[in-house]
Amino acid sequence: MKTSSLIAKHFREFHKGGNWTGTNLQETLNEVDWKVATSTLQNINTIAALVFHINYYMEAIIGVLNGGPLNAHDKYSYDLIPIDSEEDWNKLIEIVSKNAENLEKSIEKFPDSNLTDIFSDEKYGNYYRNFHGMIEHCYYHLGQIVIIKKLLLQKIN
Repeated sequence: MKTSSLIAKHFREFHKGGNWTGTNLQETLNEVDWKVATSTLQNINTIAALVFHINYYMEAIIGVLNGGPLNAHDKYSYDLIPIDSEEDWNKLIEIVSKNAENLEKSIEKFPDSNLTDIFSDEKYGNYYRNFHGMIEHCYYHLGQIVIIKKLLLQKIN
């Protein structure tokens, strides 16, 4: 199996399961309604904000893979669209799911011979580093989402 296929598989497992951590974004969000997703707990990010944040960086990488410039700025990465209903929350989850599938397919098709090429700008390193960094970033925030979800559901019950 080629390296980019293995990277795509690793990312798919973050999103849909089958990884050795035993958790994934899709299943974790299945039991989260919009009220839980937007509930604040002390002074930490909401689940909705973290989901938006994960998607923000997926979209940035998709943009580069589609031939565009890297268009991502940390200061905007938590600028969550308003979530005022279950419909709004489901729309965000749908966007994240579509972007995850598109990114997985794009990584899968990415030529192994280009994995060490510069990603957008030399200061960002190569494609290999950015693909893996994005996956690490996703798992980091998935861990936060799992903990926040547990705390919020305990608080409600």
